[in-house]
Amino acid sequence: MASLKLGTRGSQLALFQANTVAALLQSRAGVACDIVVIKTSGDRLADAPLSEVGGKRLFVKEIEDALLDARIDLAVHSSKDMPAVLPDGLALGAVLPRADARDAVVFAAPGPLRGTRPTSDGSVGRVPRSGPAMSLEDIVRHLGPSPRIGTSSVRRIAQLMRLFPGARFAPIRGNLDTRLRKVDTGEYDALVLAAAGLIRLGHEDRISATLQPGACVPAPGQGIIAVEVREDDEKATSVMNTINDGAAAAALTAERTVVTRLGGGCQMPIGAYAAESAGMLALIAIVISVDGSRTARAEVRGPLADAAGLGARAADDLLARGAGEILAEVEQARATVEGLQP
Repeated sequence: MASLKLGTRGSQLALFQANTVAALLQSRAGVACDIVVIKTSGDRLADAPLSEVGGKRLFVKEIEDALLDARIDLAVHSSKDMPAVLPDGLALGAVLPRADARDAVVFAAPGPLRGTRPTSDGSVGRVPRSGPAMSLEDIVRHLGPSPRIGTSSVRRIAQLMRLFPGARFAPIRGNLDTRLRKVDTGEYDALVLAAAGLIRLGHEDRISATLQPGACVPAPGQGIIAVEVREDDEKATSVMNTINDGAAAAALTAERTVVTRLGGGCQMPIGAYAAESAGMLALIAIVISVDGSRTARAEVRGPLADAAGLGARAADDLLARGAGEILAEVEQARATVEGLQP
């Protein structure tokens, strides 16, 4: 097979993801990739609040257009940036094994909690290199009664309002280095970002704490790199089978099904996270009002092979618990919410 043209954004994280996919295709299928950098509307409007310019769909539209026009053969995305319903003619070809799906808390450097490592247990926290796991109470104590927290996620803010009731939240955009510089110079007291991006770009030591999915439910697809293909491209689809991770694909299917069944979009406070164990998926999903006052929450479990059905069950449970009314209220208020994304 001739080399494939792989489309991606030009950000540091996007290029890391694209190069990861290219390396896997070379090693597993012997297929070379030419990386094609495509500037998206989201990149060109880097300083504008996303709610004013169209939301996260702007980070994938031009890349999907290039794929549909056959100017590229593959498109690599952070799966949480992808629309819940793909354009006609496009399909998910593969997903890579999931990285850490949790949200991370970042304090200014140098700080008392630098140099900590991830923990796989506990409801909230990280395990320092020496000492006990950091509790939620420790995080609150460190931040003080009214911290300035930077995050451009309506989903995170709605949940964090309950964990940090005195916090002031402000949207933050830009590449990772820019965001880290803003907390280091005191513009914010803390950032809340996806742990996966920090880890992939070698900034794991900047993670001061992590929030377990039970405390802050991640965005659907968080931590998963996805490869999009044309539905009619049999050769590219066949090659994708060599790099697809079944467990991550099932988790992503369950999480995206929650969103599509709820009719939610990229500006909605919907969290969904599915974890695989012994051929089973445990899915937690949440819909929460923007001010954090109303919550619908569902937890379901089922076979890996029934990922879509599991997502549908979770969505139906959420609707039965009032998720529809919450989302309707959010939709009505969207015009007044600036700079927020999932």
